[in-house]
Parts: sequence; structure tokens; C-alpha cells
Amino acid sequence: MMISRQLVLTYLYLLIYVCLSSGVILFNKWVLSPKYFKFPFPITLTMIHMAFSGVITFFLVRVFKVVAPVKMTFQIYATCVIPISAFFASSLWFGNTAYLYISVAFIQMLKALMPVATFIMAVLCGTDKLRWDLFLNMVLVSVGVVVSSYGEIHFNVIGTLYQVTGILAEALRLVLTQVLLQKKGLTLNPITSLYYIAPCSFIFLFVPWYLLEKPEMDASQIQFNYWIFFFNAVAAFALNISIFLVIGRTGAVTIRVAGVLKDWILIALSTIIFPESIITSLNIIGYAVALCGVVMYNYLKMKDVRANQLPADNAPDRATKDKKISNIYKPDSFMDGNNESTAGSLASETAGVDEEAPLIPSSRLSYVTRTQTAAASGHNGACGSNGGAGRGGSDADAEGRAARGASVERGGEGYMSPTQPAIRTRGAAPAEPPVSVSVSVSVPSSKVNQES
Repeated sequence: MMISRQLVLTYLYLLIYVCLSSGVILFNKWVLSPKYFKFPFPITLTMIHMAFSGVITFFLVRVFKVVAPVKMTFQIYATCVIPISAFFASSLWFGNTAYLYISVAFIQMLKALMPVATFIMAVLCGTDKLRWDLFLNMVLVSVGVVVSSYGEIHFNVIGTLYQVTGILAEALRLVLTQVLLQKKGLTLNPITSLYYIAPCSFIFLFVPWYLLEKPEMDASQIQFNYWIFFFNAVAAFALNISIFLVIGRTGAVTIRVAGVLKDWILIALSTIIFPESIITSLNIIGYAVALCGVVMYNYLKMKDVRANQLPADNAPDRATKDKKISNIYKPDSFMDGNNESTAGSLASETAGVDEEAPLIPSSRLSYVTRTQTAAASGHNGACGSNGGAGRGGSDADAEGRAARGASVERGGEGYMSPTQPAIRTRGAAPAEPPVSVSVSVSVPSSKVNQES
């Protein structure tokens, strides 16, 4: 039996994601550990990642146009991107600092608290409701993490506090992304997220770096190995690319299952690469209990996402939009952007096309009657756009919204550009002037953005 090429590519991308995710964590631990590479400056390492990611994403978005940017205004950047960048920088700073004090295996066990933190922040911010089924799952996860922490031989309070603080900052970032960006109709995939957030995060990290790490670096006169940090930054950026590819080919459920598999592989590898990481039976039992709660939480959240993505025909609410359709159209000034990557779309609730870098041209209908439109439907085309959620986020709602797309129909033939001269045959009567006709079209409200 022949295996589908698309299926092979999907599993290949999943394998690359698991390997890169595990590799970046182990690489960061090796660089920051005082026992190995001996570079105990987590803020510096994070700033290197942000600077490298910002430069590469600039070329991908603006120069090579691999991914289309979204329509970003100063108001959106000031009120949305800057706060999100602050929490993003904080989560990376505290998370990388934890490598100095606790083992990779214990860090992964503590990361099981991410759904708990996200759920609490979502309830406090009003984006989620307090439900007993989710609350019981959070209790189960918390009990498992407590048991796992109790079984940790080299338990360190400072390292645990750093990691938990990083988890809370990441949870706030996820909730703010949902509250600030998605309510404004913006959907950012891992590449466009880094394009807008990495430079701002670099600036946020500069202040604590200058106060905390720069004096110590000047005093220690540490040797800076450029190749090590270059490959470390490349690995971190490649991880975001792999997330971008996996989201484009799979759903949120698949990537979450891959994440669970990655955690177990990472815990096993960390005990081999770093012998000081000792795992006890109590660690395994506690983490297994916490993981059961995480899996059940993911299941419930994905069930909610599917319930919100019912077919548009079953939706009771329908909006009627009046559209004036003319036989003559002005040429679009952004037609050259319709071949951009579908993952960088702007999912707006009121408009289906991004004015800065659209995925498809604006709707064009050359005929105004239903019969003529149906006759020309053989020439029509449709495009779907898919998006993704940030840095392997833990809220399935954000991934479900990012996975939605919009389908816009365009007409095939029968329109003439005003800049194009009329073609007349010899002896033919002159063409009559075009008549503008206004037609009222009833469009289901859920059809605009809810089709996936």
C-alpha cells in the first residue's frame, strides 16, 4: 500500500518539531549551566535570540515576502504589541534563569502547570468562565505537580519560583493575545509574531540586562564564542519555523499530542545528557497524574472549539449587507499580494481582505443577476487562509481561532478596466455606457470568518 506523500511530510514536520523543541531546551541548559559551557547570563542569551529572530523575520516578511504582514497601526502596536512583548520577554527571562538552579526534567514537570495558570488568568480577565469540569482538571494537575516536586531530590526554591513566575508571565501573554489582538481581528502566526514582538522584547530586556548582567560580564571578562550563540539562535528560530509548518498541516490536537510525547522524550534525554538530573519514582507518578489532567483539559478545550465551529448554515443569526456592484471596476493597487502565504492573514470580523498584504484580490462580480452569476461560477475561485498561535501556546481557544479562515469568491470574466481602451470591431456599433446597479445580497454572518 502506497503511503501518501502529504502524510509523510506531516509526520516529518512533527518529528522535526519534537527534535528541535527538545534540542533547544537541552542546548539552552548546556549553555547556561555553570558546569558545562559556563555562561550564566540568561538575559543575554534571550536578547541574542530576540535580535536574531527580529532580523530574520524582517527579511522573511518584508524582503522575501514569504509571509504576509498584518495591517498594524500605531494604536494597535502601542496598546497590544507592547504589553504582549513585555510579558513575552519576562516569560523567556524567568524561564531561562530557572536553568541555572533546577534540572531540565523538573522544569518540564513544572510546565504542566501552564494550563492551570492560563485557566486562572482567563477567568480573572473574563475570557473564560469558571467551570467545574475544568476546575477539577486543574486541581488534578496541581496535585500531580506537588507530588512531583515533593519527590525532587535537588529541589531549589529560587529555581522553582523563577520557573513558576515564567509560567505566569506566559499565561498572561496568551490571555492578552486573545483579549487584545484577536478582539481587534488580528491573527499572528509564529513568524509574524516574532516580526512584531521580537524587537520590542529586545528593548524590554535591555534594561534588566544593563542593570543585572552587564556589570558582571565586564568583571568576569567571559569569552564570547560567536559560533555557539549563532547556532543556538538558529536552533531557537528553526523551532518557530517548525511550529509554523506543523500548524499549517495538522490541528491543535495533533500538536498537543506531539508536545506530550516531546516532554517524555526530553525528560529521558536530560537524565542521560546531564547525569546530575536524577528522577525518582515519585517524580514519575506525580508527573503522570499531572499529565492526565493536562490531557483531559486539552480534550475539553478542543471540544469547546469544535462546538464553536458549527456549520454556518446552522447558525441562527444572519446579517444582511448591501453591496453596490458595478460593471466597471477600478484596478486594485494590491493585486500583486494575492500569492502570499496563507498563514499570515488578517482575520477581521468586518473585512475579509487585508489592505496591506491581501491573500486574495477583492471580490469582483461581472454580472449582477443571480442567473448570470451562476453561469459564470465555473470561472470563480476560492482561497482559504490558515493561521497559527505563538510559541507553542497552551490555550486551545487561541489555536482554534487561529486555524479559522475566510473564503472569498471572485468573478471570472466580463469586466473591463477603465485604464484599458475599448476594443471595437470595424462597423460595430459603439458600446453603450456602463450602468451601475445596486444589489442587496444576504450573507450569513458566520460565513465571513468562521469557515475553516
